[in-house]
Amino acid sequence: MTTSADQPVPPRSSVSASPGLGPRFGALVIDWVLCVLVASIFADPFHDGWAPVLVLIAEYGFFIGLFAQTPGMYLTRIRCVSWASGGRIGVLRALLRGGLLALVIPALIMDADRRGLHDRAAGSVIAPVAR
Repeated sequence: MTTSADQPVPPRSSVSASPGLGPRFGALVIDWVLCVLVASIFADPFHDGWAPVLVLIAEYGFFIGLFAQTPGMYLTRIRCVSWASGGRIGVLRALLRGGLLALVIPALIMDADRRGLHDRAAGSVIAPVAR
């Protein structure tokens, strides 16, 4: 099976084992709290709403791009990997994913494989961490 971009798609069985919305939301909450704390170093995150958002995008670019997990994903035992290869997506694609996630709406529009528009644009998928 291939996507419209002629990239290989992981077997359906691995996608169906994707984590539910609970761990994803938990990871996002943990990451958001960390971003507010970091943003408070250089701005007032409650008056300058852009500061935590920029920190979130940078956090996603760094952590997902290099390690396939943010701190919140690590704690909730999920990871963000390439849809085509199952490996890391790299910093640029992670920044794209983080930027689209910051817009909120792309994350709410999911397909049957629980991939939001931000995941499809970045060519990524959320998967459980192997135990």
